[in-house]
Amino acid sequence: MQYVYILRSVDDPERHYVGTTGDLKARLAAHNAGSVSHTSKYGPWQIKTYLAFADVRQAHAFETYLKSASGRAFAKRRL
Repeated sequence: MQYVYILRSVDDPERHYVGTTGDLKARLAAHNAGSVSHTSKYGPWQIKTYLAFADVRQAHAFETYLKSASGRAFAKRRL
């Protein structure tokens, strides 16, 4: 399984991060440990939403969509 996830900063609930991973627990731990440069300044993080995909390409395509303007609007309304 490949997971597309949205994280929310505990300290700044308006700050979000979108990513993909095969191991959600380990990836969240890496974000919270400061090992990911894009999220290290805004931790700790909690999972807001995650979706599981059997196809890695579909997961990456959905991640790319969520990072677009229309995808951010979709996530804000629906996820």
